[in-house]
Amino acid sequence: GPSIEDGFYYDFEVKEPFTPEDLARFEDEMARVVKEKFPFARAEVSRAEAQRVFADDPLKLERLSELGDDEVISTYTDGPFVDLCRGPHVRDTSYVSHFKLLTTAGAYWRGDERRQMLQRIYGTAFFRKEDLEAHLHRIEEAKRRDHRVVGKALDLFMFHPFSPGAPFWTERGTIVFNELLALVRERQQRDFMEIRTPLLYNAGLWEISGHWGKYRENMFLVQNKETGEHDSSLKPMNCPSHYLLYLSKKHSYRELPLRYVTFDVLHRNELTGALSGLTRVRQFQQDDCHVFLTEAQIPAEVNFLLRFILDYYEIFGLKASLKFATRPETRIGSDALWDGAEAALQAALDSTGMPYELKPRDGAFYGPKIDFDVTDSIGRAWQLGTIQLDYMMPERFDMTYVGEDNTAHRPVVIHRAVSGSFERFIAILIEHFAGAFPLWLAPEQVRVLPISDDVRDTARAVTDRLVAAGIRASLDDRADTLNYRIRDGEVMKVPYMAVIGKREAESNAIALRVRGAGKKQEIVPVDEFVARVVREKMERALAP
Repeated sequence: GPSIEDGFYYDFEVKEPFTPEDLARFEDEMARVVKEKFPFARAEVSRAEAQRVFADDPLKLERLSELGDDEVISTYTDGPFVDLCRGPHVRDTSYVSHFKLLTTAGAYWRGDERRQMLQRIYGTAFFRKEDLEAHLHRIEEAKRRDHRVVGKALDLFMFHPFSPGAPFWTERGTIVFNELLALVRERQQRDFMEIRTPLLYNAGLWEISGHWGKYRENMFLVQNKETGEHDSSLKPMNCPSHYLLYLSKKHSYRELPLRYVTFDVLHRNELTGALSGLTRVRQFQQDDCHVFLTEAQIPAEVNFLLRFILDYYEIFGLKASLKFATRPETRIGSDALWDGAEAALQAALDSTGMPYELKPRDGAFYGPKIDFDVTDSIGRAWQLGTIQLDYMMPERFDMTYVGEDNTAHRPVVIHRAVSGSFERFIAILIEHFAGAFPLWLAPEQVRVLPISDDVRDTARAVTDRLVAAGIRASLDDRADTLNYRIRDGEVMKVPYMAVIGKREAESNAIALRVRGAGKKQEIVPVDEFVARVVREKMERALAP
């Protein structure tokens, strides 16, 4: 088992699954090992010697058989324990005194469902105790914010086994979804062209794009009733359909850059075991854009798209960092094309003056890319937006535009996504805000609470006035006690609750309770309150 971004894991083949009690006993033994200061001793061994050392471990022998003849084989010995590892390691076990075993789960060997199920233990370790405690606090906070739990409590979405991996959006969840869609549309109403394209395509399209050979196992195939063959697929991405639309007419250099955007539904055939709430689904929608441009326009376009994406994240209080990903091992196109694409995108990125991290061999199979990692309110990083430079598909689809010299030239394509998928972005926002959405995004913005029946008509009139002003307001005049109704509004994380009693009704005012302010109330004239909510909604303020 390797180290991972926030810890490590190790897989074991055992007869019975591990229990929490097992993890507690393992931690006690680890604490003893730390005190012993066992050194980590590295040794380079021959293949034959390694096979002898691990003769009783068929899984390690399988790994050994895959190592090339020119690869150095090394082991590490730590007290009585010997393992196959490239290293490096810390000097001895005393360096890892601040650790925690977190969870255990089943994991197929090599991720292959046809192989045996192993038991995986996840853990983490830090050099400083306070860093470990801070990390464990983030884990607990993440559990409290889990979008699957919070989303259910707020009645935003559901899943059903009849359609695994495809969310059902409730009325409240649909409001959140549509508000995000409206925000993106509003920001793209200039300089972008929104389009819609079919969901089902013949294999011929995917053969040209390269997906049929490299991505087919992740596509939902459709059987041809006449031939009996699976020769069509629901689209897993929008790119090829946008190319067909571009090819439907001639284009001049004067039209470029040409930006097609779409919010079409996509389908990817993820393994059932990989599905996870809204963060890993089979059906989703992206705020997808494909830009057709000349080579000379790349620096300016990358600058424009970078600013567009970063400004979008700022609306939600998300801070972003940039990653530059280069050619992967499995790719299409010549090395010469890749050299040009990588040089052009990196030069455009350098011209922005913004810092970025290099991610070697992590590009798309058709081109290098810039990835945007955002950090949420509890310090977790999420990979969201992307800018991908593509010289390959214009070649494959024989795209052209008429240049200033009145001859045909090859455009370049930029693939751009901001939110990634709306589903995953909403999951991130639920956890980022712990369900307490800013007012403009909240499914219910104001709840009006009459204290007694004799002010119900006044409360209804206030509700109607808010609704007429474009506010999502509701009247809660149930027979339950006021405290119960207030508590219900707090559980549903309503930004504002407007309490109306006899005194408020007589003075055309409300007793305002602001989310997160506890029991504090302020008396606000109705006119002033309506104007306040309208202003906050228009400004898309982060907090009341």
